[in-house]
Amino acid sequence: MQPSFQHCKIPSFSRSQFLLQRRPISSSRQAYAPRLTTVQKGSAFEERSLKLLAQTMSMSLKRVGGKEDGGIDLVGWWWLPHVTVDAQKPSLLSFERRRLRVIGQCKAEKKKLGPNYVRELEGVMYRFLTLSSTNASIYPDTENDLEPLPTDALEHSRFPMVALLISESPFTKSTLLRAQSSPIPFFLLHLPPLEELSSEDSHANDDIDGSLGDVGAAMCNPALCGAQGLLKGRLEVRWERHHLGQQGRPAIWWNNNRLPSEIPDLELPGVGERMLADGRGKSS
Repeated sequence: MQPSFQHCKIPSFSRSQFLLQRRPISSSRQAYAPRLTTVQKGSAFEERSLKLLAQTMSMSLKRVGGKEDGGIDLVGWWWLPHVTVDAQKPSLLSFERRRLRVIGQCKAEKKKLGPNYVRELEGVMYRFLTLSSTNASIYPDTENDLEPLPTDALEHSRFPMVALLISESPFTKSTLLRAQSSPIPFFLLHLPPLEELSSEDSHANDDIDGSLGDVGAAMCNPALCGAQGLLKGRLEVRWERHHLGQQGRPAIWWNNNRLPSEIPDLELPGVGERMLADGRGKSS
């Protein structure tokens, strides 16, 4: 039985629609543009993903490279309000945010992504928890604050750690079902490849919806966005269009209030130390 989805409603088992903007290029550039290698395509997709997540979803991520990356492409933090934040507050700008650890993989493949990738990322998460307490140095340093987590964390469904799986191709039904049933908080994001348009095609499509590009999707499993999950059903993702008709972008809503994308600058002198001292930087 195929799972049902509701536009923009993530807390259960749903998908939010993302209209991805097209970037027009000249026909001459398109004709002579060199082909990218597989490694270059993968790197470009990782860069595109982390920039989008930083601009729209309050995720501060860094790319990971090398033979000893432990199967991790992106690592960092997701800055969200505490689940105890009052839904009746008029503004979320003054709320202190907690950070959730994010472990991500990016897959720039042409074929649909199967459930084996979810199982692979589950293994990475378990391995991270098991080894980080004994040999944390095998994982790249992210802002010098990837402290070890208890090895029994996976016995609970609400540990502050999120698995992020980003794909350039759609997810299969089996993949979505596998992620939905996982006890690990999962965030799946489908970002279709940007279509290259000639300048003439771009101007011709300025006034039609098709110029906004292909449609992607996002899905949170119950362990992350369910009523009993890590975020207690507070999180929702919506697509917002510009009032002038320009390309829109995804946005986070928290308790039916729009949540501005905000990432604390821990690299500023004294900022990281103050956040860690008062508990705002703790991932719990």
